[in-house]
Amino acid sequence: MKDLVELEIRELLEAYGYPEDLPVVKGSARSALEEEIETELGTGSVKELMNVVDTYIKQPERLTNAPFLLSVESTLVAKGRGTVVTGKVDQGKVNINDELELIGSDTKLTICLGLEMFKKSLDYAEVGDNVGILIRGIRKDEVSRGHVLATPGSIKAYSIFDAKVYILTKKEGGRHTGFSSNYKPQFFFRTMNITGTINLTDTHPFVMPGDSLTIHVTLVHKAPIIIGLKFVMREGNLTIGAGVITQVIS
Repeated sequence: MKDLVELEIRELLEAYGYPEDLPVVKGSARSALEEEIETELGTGSVKELMNVVDTYIKQPERLTNAPFLLSVESTLVAKGRGTVVTGKVDQGKVNINDELELIGSDTKLTICLGLEMFKKSLDYAEVGDNVGILIRGIRKDEVSRGHVLATPGSIKAYSIFDAKVYILTKKEGGRHTGFSSNYKPQFFFRTMNITGTINLTDTHPFVMPGDSLTIHVTLVHKAPIIIGLKFVMREGNLTIGAGVITQVIS
């Protein structure tokens, strides 16, 4: 019976393009939770599964040599020390005393005075780490969610860009009607949420759910964006589409 189930699973996986040698582990999570004595079907299968995960799945490549970039999730004030920004390091590496730029609608120069992760002080932080960074000369009210800390000169703020987007259908959770130029949804870049105006071309003056097209966007104020940055567009509680920036203009 188990072999028959495995065969059906493999046929389904191959239909979606997965490799033929994909490992399949037989076991029962419920047995692992309920059993008092370890068995091969229960706890043993969970251990085997984690061993397969460790050996079969390759570690993703970390962009440690790229310029440092952290998208700010929140801010707080360390009493007697200064402003701390928190977030996940998207790329690169930062050390204490490194010069950084805080980029929002404008750019401010600062210095990393301290690094902390889960109440543990660090000498450096690298891509993938969720950290708090103590920065010099920046007040808490000058930082907000969506700003980025980056290596000086590595990223700039723009308000106008072109992007290739896909508009979700109603079945996919999007709009059930189309839209024309001057439509103003919310754009979500990394941790930033900002309103933008969509302008359409003369060859594609109206958009319907399910369309893929190139759009011209003007944000209400400048934001740190780059070519290749992915984003999501939302209207209220609807996710209306997703896209990627193809050109930054000004």
